[in-house]
Amino acid sequence: MTTDSLPDAPALPARRSGRNYRLLTAAAIITGLGTHGALIAAAFAVLQSGGDGGDVGLVAAARAAPLLLFLLVGGAVADRLPRHRVMVAANALNCVSQAAFAWLVLSGEAELWQMMLLTALCGTGQAFFSPAAEGMLMSSVDREQASRAFALFRMAMQGATIGGAALGGAMIAAMDPGWVLAVDAAAFAVAGALRAFLDVSHIPEREPGGGLLSDLRDGWREFIGRPWLWSIVAQFSVVVAAVGAAESVYGPLVARDELGGARPWGFALAAFGAGTLGGGLLMTRWKPRRMLLAGTLCVFPLALPPAALAVPLPVTGLCLVMLLSGVAIEVFGVAWMTAMHQEIPEEKLSRVSAYDWFGSVAMMPLATALAGPVETLVGRSQALWGCAALIVLVTAAVLFVPDVRRLTRATDGTKVALEPQERVSADPEGSVGRLG
Repeated sequence: MTTDSLPDAPALPARRSGRNYRLLTAAAIITGLGTHGALIAAAFAVLQSGGDGGDVGLVAAARAAPLLLFLLVGGAVADRLPRHRVMVAANALNCVSQAAFAWLVLSGEAELWQMMLLTALCGTGQAFFSPAAEGMLMSSVDREQASRAFALFRMAMQGATIGGAALGGAMIAAMDPGWVLAVDAAAFAVAGALRAFLDVSHIPEREPGGGLLSDLRDGWREFIGRPWLWSIVAQFSVVVAAVGAAESVYGPLVARDELGGARPWGFALAAFGAGTLGGGLLMTRWKPRRMLLAGTLCVFPLALPPAALAVPLPVTGLCLVMLLSGVAIEVFGVAWMTAMHQEIPEEKLSRVSAYDWFGSVAMMPLATALAGPVETLVGRSQALWGCAALIVLVTAAVLFVPDVRRLTRATDGTKVALEPQERVSADPEGSVGRLG
């Protein structure tokens, strides 16, 4: 069966495309520096107010719950309204909530329910921001430069993550954590101002739809009609949960009991961060033709850190394993973003991105909550081996999906005319269009 090709949506002129990309990258670095320091500051603010580890967990859960609750709605809204306005509004909400959090902490009057409420508002802002931001980034780069642009963007984000955590830790050691929260509020204000200048004139006007529920159903059809998409999201719901349990719960315990304390675990996390930067640098040069196959093969190394902790390896070996897993996850991340950019229609990017985010992180809270009981039931080493085995099994299973193995990088600047539901019925083996 043959397929016709359609030209892409009107392209953004190179000068404005570069301007949008620079604004998005600069704003992401600013918020990344502020947010990752603020996450540490929030935990110390709870402890400073007289809370314990359970209270820290409640505040963290208050951020995660609305993120999961509103992600899908946020994706639909971002495809219905101009994305930069959704981003600015979300940044404004985050700015106000973090400023109020900072004021309460600095005044010494912060109560647990107030901190949970304000953190929940931050999670709500993130739920609306993330799908809009991903859709805006993908619509701001052309296909020829997409892989390199995504790699550089992710490198900037990873650098901001590392720098923000280090800066936040240093500031908390020198001053009240409320000031770190205040810096985060200011960062959201600056980033929102930058995002207000994004040029969206290249994005076609949205046609009137049938309402929010209709938009969500449309996004679901787009999502479920692509086997490569839903299968990898299902895979990552397990991978993210297993990695989260291993590194958020078991890793610090192994470091405390077997490796000499928090310092070696800090080295391991730093090695992972360095690996992500190295992986991003690699992907600025490497453009694998079968991008999802290459990316999925690079998920297997994510099983190595749980296995290394189960042994446990000495600090040097653990750091090498974490370095390798950092490189691997960036290869996957860039390949995944490139596939999304190539295959998903521009007007549905945010909705599909929201289903991606939701599916990928949905099991994370459950996994971290169950990590302790599982350790009690089977032992820490066995629980870690179980995490490694789950990662290997679900990743191997995804390789049986034909589209994952065959999806090929486009080189002609065109898109396939088949809709996803047509693709399923017309070509059950998934070999049309970009599938070689």
